[in-house]
Amino acid sequence: MTNLVQFPGLGLEFDINRVAFTIGGLDVYWYGVLIATGFLLALVFAFHYAVDFGIDADRLVDVVLVGSVCAVICARAYYVIFSPVPYESFADMIDIRQGGLAIYGGVIGAAVFGGLACKWRKLSIPATFDLVAMGFLIGQSIGRWGNFVNQEAFGTNTSLPWGMYSQATANYLSSWQATLAQEGVIVDPGMPVHPTFLYESIWCAVGFFALWAYMKKRCFNGEIALMYAAWYGAGRFWIEGLRTDSLLLPGVNLRVSQLVALISVVVAVVAIVVIRRKIGKRELMVDLPLSTTAEKKFQNARENWADKLDALGQSVSLEEMQRQLPASASHKEFAQAQKEQQLFDWDSLIRQKLEQAEMDAGMQESVRQENARFAQLPVDPEERAATNSSLTQGLDEK
Repeated sequence: MTNLVQFPGLGLEFDINRVAFTIGGLDVYWYGVLIATGFLLALVFAFHYAVDFGIDADRLVDVVLVGSVCAVICARAYYVIFSPVPYESFADMIDIRQGGLAIYGGVIGAAVFGGLACKWRKLSIPATFDLVAMGFLIGQSIGRWGNFVNQEAFGTNTSLPWGMYSQATANYLSSWQATLAQEGVIVDPGMPVHPTFLYESIWCAVGFFALWAYMKKRCFNGEIALMYAAWYGAGRFWIEGLRTDSLLLPGVNLRVSQLVALISVVVAVVAIVVIRRKIGKRELMVDLPLSTTAEKKFQNARENWADKLDALGQSVSLEEMQRQLPASASHKEFAQAQKEQQLFDWDSLIRQKLEQAEMDAGMQESVRQENARFAQLPVDPEERAATNSSLTQGLDEK
């Protein structure tokens, strides 16, 4: 379960055990630990910045649960479908402890089923995708180190100083040397290889910090998600060309991930250009999310005053406490505004509405009585009209 990984050009070597620890006789692999760590850090980021994207964190929990489970299932299914190695049993197909998760399958699964969950929980799909895209970059940057521990997802031979060698890479290249030669890829099992896991990890980390810096400057909901697709797609297209374990379309020597990456880049770039031209220089405004806590307070207050509201023909709506902030506002401003929403005193607002309605009703009754009294007096028509106008003006001012 150990791999001696060497970087001859740097004079470094690491003896890595693939098993992180054992619980009750069950081995827990570093691959799973690293993926879980990336996932948890992505969650921390997403829930911290949810309000900046107008997303209620309570509703986001359900979207994350649905999207995450379906992403793992689709990532594995994608890998199994395009894998050149046949699986002997269903148990082998679902065993991910040895690796075998295709990120594009995960992204597709998260987008489809996470999008459906957004509709269910009434969250903006483009804004949620923006937030999730940045979480993906965190998870991918950390999760790729699971490939290092497993000594998989490496590239062709290289003479660069950071070239990597291990017995696992040598064994893989020896067994696939003839097949790779048919694809035009010549390899020497005894030579160092590109640590493509490292390239992708760095690429995703740089992409995350770049999008994080741009986050407050975004022009429309969905722009961050499109930038993610373009950035990751460009890097994956290049990195996939170096790898020796690419998934191929059946019957043709065409790398699936390169094709998907190229399509992603083109579609994302075109979409960004078209949408930016359409919206011009208009500043993006973010609706503060109405939390479930605030909604419950609103519902309770409305039920407590329902009889009086109906009697006076008054109504209250959640829209009365809806606020907007520019996307460029700081996280502190978003958090403070959301706190104010959660502490909003609905009872006080309803009392004010009822008091005003009662005053208006009283004034209207006074005007009606005065009009009735004057109607019974033999007053000159012009004088009566002037008196009625004076009463009506006084009511409007109050």
